[in-house]
Amino acid sequence: MKNTLITIQKLLGDTVYKAHEKLDAYVLKHVRKMTHKLTHNKLLNVSNSHIIIAQKFKIKITNKRREMAVGYIFISIWIVGYLIFALYPVFYSLYLSFFKVRLAGADIRLDFVGIGNYQAAFLQDPYFIEILINYVLRLALNVPVTIVFALIIAMLINQDIKAKGVWRTVFFLPVIISSGPVIAELMNQGATTLPTIENYQFIDLVINNVGVFLANPIQALFDQILLVLWFAGIQILIILAGLQKIDKEIYEASQIDGASPWEAFWKITLPSIMPLISVTLIYTVVSMSVFSLNEVIIYIRNIMLGESTPALTTGYGYSATLAWIYFFAMSFIILIFVGLIAVRGKKVRA
Repeated sequence: MKNTLITIQKLLGDTVYKAHEKLDAYVLKHVRKMTHKLTHNKLLNVSNSHIIIAQKFKIKITNKRREMAVGYIFISIWIVGYLIFALYPVFYSLYLSFFKVRLAGADIRLDFVGIGNYQAAFLQDPYFIEILINYVLRLALNVPVTIVFALIIAMLINQDIKAKGVWRTVFFLPVIISSGPVIAELMNQGATTLPTIENYQFIDLVINNVGVFLANPIQALFDQILLVLWFAGIQILIILAGLQKIDKEIYEASQIDGASPWEAFWKITLPSIMPLISVTLIYTVVSMSVFSLNEVIIYIRNIMLGESTPALTTGYGYSATLAWIYFFAMSFIILIFVGLIAVRGKKVRA
């Protein structure tokens, strides 16, 4: 009886396997035919060396272009998703920024005000510009601190130590738990600052020796120093990946030539990971800018939900205006940081 069951199972398994083979061959055959038709027609003709479009435009296929094509294929899912789900809301918010928006039941009433919302943001709103300037100053301090901390930790983990994976996990854990409610509760309990700094009045010493313009950003930095360092988890992994790609033979050759570890850092390590530092810098600015407890975002959200201001008592139109001003401000800051990194990279390579 058992032998009979085993025989039947083998026969069924062989039958299913052969059916899968035939199905795969059938599907593969038709996929190849469809691919050939798509890449060999009057509109598009693709060969091993050239791409001909409409039998007029001829593009040579190089290794660099092949690599670019692979890269675009990998990000194509994100691009398609962005075009479908995000592009329209983004430009619709820009459109709303030129209107005073009123909700009348299920209807949306738009009263065109031109650049009135933007004028109100800069000239009439007594809070937004002040909040934005204070946040920009804090960002100018927080971003370099985060990048330097991530670089130091990544270099320490990159040494020949045991349990590297454990240390990577430890520094990445705050990224997982740093949701809005969790961070809000930690901030309320004072868990984002260092009690030792407060006990020895180090903050007061620093603030009393700088101008009023920098006093508030510096105090905010020390009040939330641990929160700033918690933003470094992703950056640590990115920089660590770059450090692990550097050939150790370069360091051995520099030691033979008499280079010190400090010189090796400035001449080998830093130039090698400079592109990754630019990436981490952009990521840090964006992650801090979209943080749910960011005071600028909180202010814009309150405006959207109907909070009245001395400037305008509207919701979606004025909040869209503030969001676009905030977007351009953050983009300008990213350009400044990236420009400074690019200038520094040229000096290092020189």
